[in-house]
Amino acid sequence: MDITFSAEELAFRDQVREFLAQNWTPDLARRIRGEDKEFKAAQIEWQNKLNDKGWLAPGWPVEHGGVAWSVTENFIFETERSLAGAPDVVPFGLKMVAPVIYGFGNEEQKQRFLPRILKSQDWWCQGYSEPGAGSDLAALKTKAELDGDDYIVNGAKVWTTYAQYADWIFCLVRTDASGKRQDGISFLLIDMKSPGITVNKISSIDDHHSLNEVVFDNVRVPVANRIGEQDKGWTYAKALLAHERTSIAGVADSKRRLRDLRKLLSEEISGGRPLIEDVQFQNRLSNTEIELMALEYTELRVLASTADGKGPGVESSLLKIKGTEIQQAIQQMYMDLAGYYSGVLHGDETAERIGHAFGHDARKAYMYGRAATIYGGSNEVQKNITAKYVLGL
Repeated sequence: MDITFSAEELAFRDQVREFLAQNWTPDLARRIRGEDKEFKAAQIEWQNKLNDKGWLAPGWPVEHGGVAWSVTENFIFETERSLAGAPDVVPFGLKMVAPVIYGFGNEEQKQRFLPRILKSQDWWCQGYSEPGAGSDLAALKTKAELDGDDYIVNGAKVWTTYAQYADWIFCLVRTDASGKRQDGISFLLIDMKSPGITVNKISSIDDHHSLNEVVFDNVRVPVANRIGEQDKGWTYAKALLAHERTSIAGVADSKRRLRDLRKLLSEEISGGRPLIEDVQFQNRLSNTEIELMALEYTELRVLASTADGKGPGVESSLLKIKGTEIQQAIQQMYMDLAGYYSGVLHGDETAERIGHAFGHDARKAYMYGRAATIYGGSNEVQKNITAKYVLGL
């Protein structure tokens, strides 16, 4: 693999850096990372800046507004975005349901939904996991019964990220329970304003409201909102999950976190010497950097395959496993560096006086990061998938 950038690619990197310098402002960063009430409007503002530049949807077909970047250009953009501290797009519309719509939806669905996703006019959430059906997704019980031109949906979804902001939810529902569990599942697009939908807040351990339970009580959903064939939704769901797991790897963001960690270790003094000189920290940091470098090359191979028109495939499971393990290793190092100061709460007036302002963020990232090896399909399940399809076991 040739990793030397051409003159054209270096010029593109400079263009990305200029765009980020002009558009990723401190005020926008504050609003996206600040109070929950500011998040959605600020994130939409950021995504609209990307869309105005034509850079919002790498991987989408060009005819639907996608970006015709090479694998290298996509790599450059993600690296520079992360190094600048700018966030990724909210994935549920742009990176999850959109590929299902343009890959399996009919022309009317493409024309109806894709432009609004691209303009951030519709925000989406994911209706997959249920109480009792998380990593074992095929055990889902939310039922959709046909009634004329509508389905009547009853059941509940859980751990639904950003459902409190969402205009639409894409759902896996049970339309037939007579055969294999993977059969009889359909893929529905449901308007969150539909009568009978209730969103219940779930407070997570990091003190942040991102998770929710979504309850469906006799919710009417037009048959026209079904993707593809009835009872064939498992096929579409697997395609979506491959895109999700590739995204969860978070290689670019882990590179930035390691860069920032190295700087903090150089500044923190213990026993009269910077912690960066501590042999144990050196070993942990070096081992994580090596693993991340190997993961980055794996991601590049997956991106190259995707650029050739192939799906992410089972490699997405490998990316998800190692990517989330690396994220947790980095979060653990931040916590160990902060030590007791990770208990300082954000906004506490003593925080600056006693130092370690990063301790609060380290604690939040660590707490929420415990779920990384579970959501998107637990790593234990991903190892089973890898054993079956890669090793033939």
